[in-house]
Amino acid sequence: MAANLKEVRSRIKSVISTQQITKAMKMVSAAKLRKAQQAIIQMRPYSNKLNAMMKNIMTYSDGEGAAEYAKISLNKKPLLVIITSDRGLCGAFNSNILKLVHKSISDNYQSHLLTGDLTAICIGKKGFEYMRRRFPKCQIISDHQHLYHDSTFENVVKLADKLMEHFKSGTYDQIEIFYSRFKNAATQFPEREQYLPVPKVEKSQSENNTPKHKPDYLFEPKQDQLLAGLIPSILQAQLYKCILDTQASEHGSRMTAMDKASENAETMLGELKINYNKARQEAITKELSEIVGGVAALAG
Repeated sequence: MAANLKEVRSRIKSVISTQQITKAMKMVSAAKLRKAQQAIIQMRPYSNKLNAMMKNIMTYSDGEGAAEYAKISLNKKPLLVIITSDRGLCGAFNSNILKLVHKSISDNYQSHLLTGDLTAICIGKKGFEYMRRRFPKCQIISDHQHLYHDSTFENVVKLADKLMEHFKSGTYDQIEIFYSRFKNAATQFPEREQYLPVPKVEKSQSENNTPKHKPDYLFEPKQDQLLAGLIPSILQAQLYKCILDTQASEHGSRMTAMDKASENAETMLGELKINYNKARQEAITKELSEIVGGVAALAG
């Protein structure tokens, strides 16, 4: 019985220690979430509006400045940009993104994987570790892992410029981004987004097969000159938005996971204390019974 009491006391101390850690991690994530949430809320409307404008320009413009970012190749050499966190303990956050990556590779890039034509850029350690373990035939570029926690706009621009240069030179002719879209602290959605070539909007067709509504853009200065600077700027903002979305999702997911872990620890602590009190009561009752039995034996 003494051994049982000692074991329960040890488990209680362990649970209390774990609960202190989970509460501290929840508070840290909550503080980081406020900053990350503010950043993505401010960035998303700007990025979404620019993306909509870019797709319209690419759909209805025939200038060279737009065409080089919209060219479609039949000989696909895909590049996957996978954005995950560096650390775990954030619920299903990383696994949801990586499940989407796995499904996409299985459905669309199995042949490229077998021939060694599939390449992935991993931003964040969890994505790199998963791709190296699960898809060893995939060419993995790990030079940008640090970008997840050093994601200033200047650093993101450097990667975005490299991606655009690779696309224009024909090194890769299809680039997709996998990330997590933030909704709130409890809800995040894994997303797959085509980065290059820039997807075009579907043209609304009338009965005679002509567009119902065609945007009429006025370009100043000349169209090609303007698009040569505008399109790269929009693509840079798009990549930055994806990283901000993923960071906010990570902090929200970790805060929720640590809050749930703290609640579970509290429940477990209550059960352990009940078991401890029961064991103590049994020990006391046993000792009293032995004393009463000893007294009765002496009296007899």
